[in-house]
Amino acid sequence: MATELHETIFMAKQERHKNLFLNYKNLNIFPVELLKDEGLQFLERLYMKRNSLTTLPDNLAQKLPNLIELYLHSNNIVIIPEAIGNLARLQSLDLSNNALQLLCPEIGRLRSLRHLRLSNNQLKCLPPEIGDLQELETLDVSMNQLMGLPDRLHRCLSLQNLTVDHNLLSHVPRQLCWLHRLNQLSMAANRLTFLPLDLGRSRELQFVFVDNNVDLKGLPSYLYNKVIGCSGCGMSSPVLEGDLGEVLGEALSEALVGLPAEVKVVGSETDNVVPLEELAMRSLHRIYHHRPTDLNLLPPITLPKSLLDLLQFPLGHCHRCSQAMFTIVYPKLFPLRDTALAGVHRRTTVSFVAYCCSSHCLRSFNLQG
Repeated sequence: MATELHETIFMAKQERHKNLFLNYKNLNIFPVELLKDEGLQFLERLYMKRNSLTTLPDNLAQKLPNLIELYLHSNNIVIIPEAIGNLARLQSLDLSNNALQLLCPEIGRLRSLRHLRLSNNQLKCLPPEIGDLQELETLDVSMNQLMGLPDRLHRCLSLQNLTVDHNLLSHVPRQLCWLHRLNQLSMAANRLTFLPLDLGRSRELQFVFVDNNVDLKGLPSYLYNKVIGCSGCGMSSPVLEGDLGEVLGEALSEALVGLPAEVKVVGSETDNVVPLEELAMRSLHRIYHHRPTDLNLLPPITLPKSLLDLLQFPLGHCHRCSQAMFTIVYPKLFPLRDTALAGVHRRTTVSFVAYCCSSHCLRSFNLQG
């Protein structure tokens, strides 16, 4: 194997290859042949997946200065050197399926980076410097131990695809709503309890996946026309037997601890409580739109312009009862192949998401009849 490796690298140097494939070579150290003399100044793509590397050399950028793509998928890399930030031309970096516990801040110096894949590592946090990657289009940090995302992530103005599945996220930074090029957002299998109300205002955002967030009880109505994955949403936890008022009181007290300001009231399917902001908007909507026709004066209520606009143009209506909805909805999925709509759509594997204004409508809504 050593002879074959030596010949492969020797041939790459002699013929000035731009691509070098060193996958499945049982490497546990970075090949010194790549770093001798002037290195491979002309190499643009280096593939080294499925080896046993534990780290990268400090002089990698010096010896391979023109790297555009570096694939290190499925190694045992625990740490990457600070010198990684010197790869000025690097556009794609794949460190998936390694043993990374920390990502150095120098990653933010890769100003040409467009694709960063860090899935299936042991990362507990991301450095704020990730926000300096203004050319970044794809970020995959799924299957780690992240409890949050850096607030500066919203500076990645080119970000189109963000995947954070299978982590420990309990909330999403509201600044994500500022990523106007974001097309796909996947946060399945986390611990989300709510989503930012403004999420989905961008016309570019088309796909939102939040499956298996068991504490997520509803979705903002701004996601109304998006393709939603939410098999873990819309399910309220069952109420324990006993004195209902006491149980609910204790449950609400526990649930409200540490919750953000967006969550005004926590309810269950039993008590049919909707968030206070939503309830207020619905009440005001009825007052504004069902007052006597000869009454020209508005009710003596002062509201911000944004809320007045919402009253005039609700973001959606309940599929079950046509109730106007303003801030939150309860989603219910129906695979088209199991419904009457299957004959209307050619793609019968797509799911139809019905939105309801309450848990009561969620339970009673039946697309079949």
